[in-house]
Parts: sequence; C-alpha cells; structure tokens
Amino acid sequence: MLKTVLIVLFCLSAITSLALAAEDSSPDALISLVHQDCGSCHGMTLKGGLGPDIRPGALAHYDIETLSTVVLDGIPETAMPPWRPLLSEADAKRIAEYLLRGDMK
Repeated sequence: MLKTVLIVLFCLSAITSLALAAEDSSPDALISLVHQDCGSCHGMTLKGGLGPDIRPGALAHYDIETLSTVVLDGIPETAMPPWRPLLSEADAKRIAEYLLRGDMK
C-alpha cells in the first residue's frame, strides 16, 4: 500500500513540469520529460525504481502504437497513470519511439 501511495505521489508531483513540457513539445523537452517525470517512478536512468525498467531492451515486446497507448491511458489497477490529459497523441508516439529506440525523430 505504501509503495502505491509513494508512486502516486511521485507521479502527481510531476504534473506541473509535464504540463510545461507539453506546451513545448520539442524533442529536447520531451526527452527531458521522460527522464524527469517518468524517471521519478522508473528511475532517472530509466533502469527501474518504484516502476519497472523502461529502457529499449525491457520494452522490446511493445510496438510504438501499444506503448503510446500505455503512455496516454496508463495501465489500469497499477500506479501507471494516464497522461492523455497533458500529452497529445503525436507527443505520446514520439515518447514511445524514444523509449523503444533511444532516439526521437
């Protein structure tokens, strides 16, 4: 229970910077968002923390569309929140590409 509460608190604390990054959806802003906001749960190096490892090797079983849906809609009954209120579908796709390939086009 405490782990879930901590994950939710970390995710909620990231909303302000996520909203600011959503206003400036340049590749650099989105990469920063991934490492700062996603990193608050998944670890600053994305190797895992309160949330699982989200580096390319760990996410290889996802395709871009599925992973962007996870980013937008979260994962029910887990601490992975939906980011759809703050991110566009295009930005979620760019984040998914970055997570799967390590680059953002």
